[in-house]
Amino acid sequence: MNFSRTDNGDDTVIRIEGVLDAVTAPEIRPLVDSLIRDQRMAVGVDLAALRLIDSSGVGVIVSLYKRAKVYGGVVKITGLRDQPLTIFKLLRLDKVFSVP
Repeated sequence: MNFSRTDNGDDTVIRIEGVLDAVTAPEIRPLVDSLIRDQRMAVGVDLAALRLIDSSGVGVIVSLYKRAKVYGGVVKITGLRDQPLTIFKLLRLDKVFSVP
C-alpha cells in the first residue's frame, strides 16, 4: 500500500493505493491520528487506486470519520470502484459517505 497526504488551506486529500487490510492498516493510523490532532476540517479520501479493502481498512476510514465528526470535520470518499465499492455498499457505508 502507498498513501499520500496533500494539504490545501483547510482541505486535505489522502490518496490510498493498493491494498488496505489488516497488514497495511497500521501503517496509515499515524496519518489519521495527525489529521485528528491537527483538526483538519475537510478531509477527502481518494480511493480510486485502491484495489482491495477488508474490515481493518474500513475500520481506519470509519475511525477517521467518527473522530473528525466530533470537532465538526467532514470526511468525503471519492473514487470508489470494484471490490472496495462492493464492500462499502455491503456495509451500507455508501449511505454514510454518499458514494455512487
